[in-house]
Amino acid sequence: MTYKQLIKNFSRILKTFRQRQGSFSFVRLLVFMTAVLAISQTSITKPLVVELRGGVTAAEIQKALDSLPADGGEVVLPPGKIEVSQPIILQRDDQTLRGAGRETILFLADNANCPVIIMGEPVNQPKPTSHLRVGDLFIDGNRLRQQRELWRLQGEGSVIRNNGITVQNVSDSIVENVTCAHCRSGGLVTTLGTRRLTVCDLNSYDNQFDGLACFLTVDCLFTNLYLHDNPGAGISLDGNFNHNIIDDATLAANDEGIFMRWSHDNQFRDIAIRNSHDYGVFMAQSDDLTEQGWQLVPQTQCTENFFTNLIADECGGAAFRVNDITCTNNVIIGAQFNDDLHGELSLVQPNLLTVQSTPPLAGN
Repeated sequence: MTYKQLIKNFSRILKTFRQRQGSFSFVRLLVFMTAVLAISQTSITKPLVVELRGGVTAAEIQKALDSLPADGGEVVLPPGKIEVSQPIILQRDDQTLRGAGRETILFLADNANCPVIIMGEPVNQPKPTSHLRVGDLFIDGNRLRQQRELWRLQGEGSVIRNNGITVQNVSDSIVENVTCAHCRSGGLVTTLGTRRLTVCDLNSYDNQFDGLACFLTVDCLFTNLYLHDNPGAGISLDGNFNHNIIDDATLAANDEGIFMRWSHDNQFRDIAIRNSHDYGVFMAQSDDLTEQGWQLVPQTQCTENFFTNLIADECGGAAFRVNDITCTNNVIIGAQFNDDLHGELSLVQPNLLTVQSTPPLAGN
């Protein structure tokens, strides 16, 4: 991402803050400003660049990353298909891995049963890592020739799923111009304290579950997304997804467009959901199986989420479902719902959503 692109994204964020009329605090605005400046400074500083030649192996890619100096650097992959049998891991600050666009294909080997890329330490409780960058790649997870969703059966890595890219406890980092397809779990998954991550130009399809899934993720920006034909959700937000922005996304032919629980104070702008097999948006509180049966988990409801210019067309369920009465203070602004099989809004109780016809003007 260039400095101009970062500034353009930040301008969009600033507009969103103005339209929220103070719902986001000025402190959070400063957090986003700091992230943009930090990432742009990383982009301007010239790191060590290691360019790998055609025929390179995944083991050689990992060796090149591990051999970067303490202040980081960049490993550049050539066009061509590279077979991966162990995850490629960026686990030290200031590391970049980029390819030549869709012509660089990271293909998961038969029976590898692992993620293709891990950003962050490859352990169950990773320490923080910052200023990582992955871009210009096509990831093929070869899911039909994998046997399981989890990487390790026990010990370290046993909670890491076999995604295209797993991002865990990473901050001030970028994923850009990446395709994740045919992965055994999710396409791109963020978790375990990820914050101030920017994801742009993500194409994610035909993954076993979700195109994009986020857990324990805060203060991030996801923009220019095309998430389609996933048997799960286009976007799954299921655990402490707070203060994030999802902007300019098309979610097509997924089981559900957006599945969300335990999500607070997020902005969804210019989202087009088309041909979901079930709901366009499904919003609920988390539940858990206990000795008494399924019980709602306290403090895991969805609240204070804003949807501006939301489109949901030709969904197999309702355009927007609110499943629990605890999900309150959520707002839809300027929506278009057309030809959804079970209508526009499906609310477990009336008046759970605030619906406004048009977005407010900035400054009003």
